Formats: sequence, structure tokens, C-alpha cells
Amino acid sequence: MILLRHGQSEFNLHFTATRQDPGIEDPGLTEQGHAQAAAAAAELAARPLRRLIVSPYTRALQTAAPMLAQRRLDVVISPDIRERFHFTCDVGSPPDRLAARFPDHDFTHLPPRWWPERTESEAAVIERANRFRAAMAARPDWRQTIVVSHWAFILALTGQSLTNGTWIEYDPASPPPSSLTWRP
Repeated sequence: MILLRHGQSEFNLHFTATRQDPGIEDPGLTEQGHAQAAAAAAELAARPLRRLIVSPYTRALQTAAPMLAQRRLDVVISPDIRERFHFTCDVGSPPDRLAARFPDHDFTHLPPRWWPERTESEAAVIERANRFRAAMAARPDWRQTIVVSHWAFILALTGQSLTNGTWIEYDPASPPPSSLTWRP
């Protein structure tokens, strides 16, 4: 399957410059983030993808948009692949607000608050990644699946730290990473 980290968000832009949480809830993509999403869609255009699993955060949904504009994919909105809840940007938007912004997607399966209430432990993210890995490995269509997710989730799943808008191929039958390096 393909794992794609969302494009640069308003949070990423400000946090990278200051190393301080700018206090932006569920940020959208910057102009650069939209360009990264379009570039990833172009790079992946020839891949035989049929299924898209995307996090319900705005930045992930916006990253998926160029791909959905160029091809029809079965879309699954999954909070299981969300970012580790640690900063203000990890406060999500309720399903009704997401549905108003992204009317082509179904958010009715999401609870009103689908993100945690307090900082999520590294162990909790690893546990989510392990459940996702096992579920995907059991699916016959994992090779035709693209997952639009976040830094910490992809790290917990693969052991790799992806930059905004980059992607990797991943075999969910591979073993979990033996160790992880979390940023301070």
C-alpha cells in the first residue's frame, strides 16, 4: 500500500519556524501543502489504486482531494489513522462541520468528538498502528490502497519519519518497527 503524509499545514509552517504550538485547531493546508498534495497525486497517477483511507483531519482530507479529482476511489474516513493527540492542531472538527466543508464524504459514522481529550501516549499510537497493520494485512486489496495520514501514526506503523507531502510503499505484513525515535 501507499502511505502518504499530509501536505504542509498552517500548524507545520508556524511550528517549524518557532518550535511553539501556534494554537491552531484542525488546520488546513498552506499553499505549499496544496502544491505537495497535487504533486503526490501526479506522482501516484499511474498506480492501480482503488481504495483511499484518510484521516478526518482537514489537512489530510485536503491532501486527498487532488487524488480524488483525478480518479474514482472507494473512500474510507478513519479516525484510527489520525495524528497522535499532542498539540492544538490535533483537536479535530465535529462531523457536521466536516460534512459542510467536504460534502462528497460521509462522516455520519464518526462520533461528535472522534479525537482524544488529552495527550495520547506513544504506546497508544503504537497500539493503533499495530491494529491497523493487522487489519490491512488481512485484506486482499491492500496493494491497491492509499492511506493519507500523519507523522506520528506513520512513524508508529513503519518506523520512518516522513516529511509533509511525501509517500512510501509499505507492506502491512512486515513486522512492526523494533524501535522508534520520537521527537522531543
